[in-house]
Amino acid sequence: MRGSLIVVGFFALGCLLGAGGGLPEAWIKGDASLYVLYLLMFQVGLSIGSDKKLKEILRSIRPRLLLVPLATIVGTLTFSAAVSLLLVKWSLMDCLAVGSGFAYYSLSSILITQLKEPSLGVQLATELGTIALMANIMREIMALLGAPLFARYFGRLAPICAGGATTMDTTLPVITRYAGKKLVFVSILHGILVDLSVPFFVSFFCS
Repeated sequence: MRGSLIVVGFFALGCLLGAGGGLPEAWIKGDASLYVLYLLMFQVGLSIGSDKKLKEILRSIRPRLLLVPLATIVGTLTFSAAVSLLLVKWSLMDCLAVGSGFAYYSLSSILITQLKEPSLGVQLATELGTIALMANIMREIMALLGAPLFARYFGRLAPICAGGATTMDTTLPVITRYAGKKLVFVSILHGILVDLSVPFFVSFFCS
């Protein structure tokens, strides 16, 4: 929760600085956002590669464990496609791109803004990136607050699916508490696989 609020705070600060002309024009119209994206992708690789449990997880993968992240991906994309039927402004692919963030708001929002700019223009691409940021932050917050209800009414795997890409870090403590310690391994594996899928799905739907 605290991390999400910090991200929203920095986003609001950026909006204020951009609107007030507090940043060099080269930062706004140049390739600064592209380099930020490169650094973010590098950080994703570092965080996954430095996980001490990664080798153990990869050695212990069983085919049936892959059904959990598969269910998360299929369920999220199905719901995102259904939402597109209610929206006029955004296309099916736009909604699928937003849903493909899987609660990884920082990466998905920057990716969508960058990749959609050539086809939508700066204003609409930024608007869609903002929607992705807010939608995926809300997903993480709902996973944190709703974990006990999800586990009670939909089963112990429900909080993991709700958490999306965050189940190996920010939502892991609450999942451990309400889903049980036996599912910690499943939660971490789920987070890693969904995390890895974000840049591929977002890039695919944005193209």
